[in-house]
Amino acid sequence: MTDKKIVCFGEVLWDVLPTGKQPGGAPFNVAVHLHQLGQSVDLISRVGDDDLGVELLAFIESKGLSTDLVQHGKTHLTGVVKANVDDANEVTYKIVQPVAWDYIQYDAALETRVAQADMLVFGSLAARQGATRETLYRLLEHARFKVFDVNMRPPHYTKGVVKYLLEKADLVKMNHHELAELMAWFSEETEEVAAVQWLASRFNLQAVCVTKGADGAILWTNNQLYRAPGVSVTVRDTIGSGDAFLAALLKGWQAGQEPGECLRFACATGALVATHQGATPDFSEADVRELLAVQAV
Repeated sequence: MTDKKIVCFGEVLWDVLPTGKQPGGAPFNVAVHLHQLGQSVDLISRVGDDDLGVELLAFIESKGLSTDLVQHGKTHLTGVVKANVDDANEVTYKIVQPVAWDYIQYDAALETRVAQADMLVFGSLAARQGATRETLYRLLEHARFKVFDVNMRPPHYTKGVVKYLLEKADLVKMNHHELAELMAWFSEETEEVAAVQWLASRFNLQAVCVTKGADGAILWTNNQLYRAPGVSVTVRDTIGSGDAFLAALLKGWQAGQEPGECLRFACATGALVATHQGATPDFSEADVRELLAVQAV
């Protein structure tokens, strides 16, 4: 593992699928994939004092992650999301509220861990309720490098909160649907490249990344645009693919890799996860490299 640490903040929950329940939540998924890629990572979240919480904590530990920053609450139940996978390429979600991760409490241990880390990763969903949103806002003031995974899930976000998080971020990752919505809010730019340039300038961002499903991804950083094509695979479901993409991108970013290489590796990682069912299948960096090698032939 590298000495550099990444902290992921936000929801851990159960995705309830027709085939049964599976652990999920974008920050948790990103943390699992970072760990599998050899990156040192901490997870900040909260579960309920219930059987689902106990089971979720056990799963987190089974994936090699520490639960020392995952709080336990007696008032609210562990988070649950009902996922509709009728369309394997466009999963939709019904997210129950309020739940335990809506009430992550600020404390000195969280502040210390975030201040010591090289990156803090967060999304808009964790900011839907006041308690966790306030904790996130306070932690952002101590983070060295802030990664905003936009991850807008209707109706769990507002323009004002998303704008605030953009203003605090250093690197922002979104999908092409979210880019279009942000532009409808903030700018008349509709062309993709102009839009990411505008976002980077408007919010003083070091990098803007947009994922485009089977069409790959683009990354704007250092006044330069990088593109990576999609990786052709047989899709089982796309749950967790965007989270795997982000984990791989950040792993390469931490290592100081060339942005285009980071982007290619991230696309392959997201595609690899899409060949499995569920958000956190087991894989290694070598598996991603093998997929890239096959694509190059």
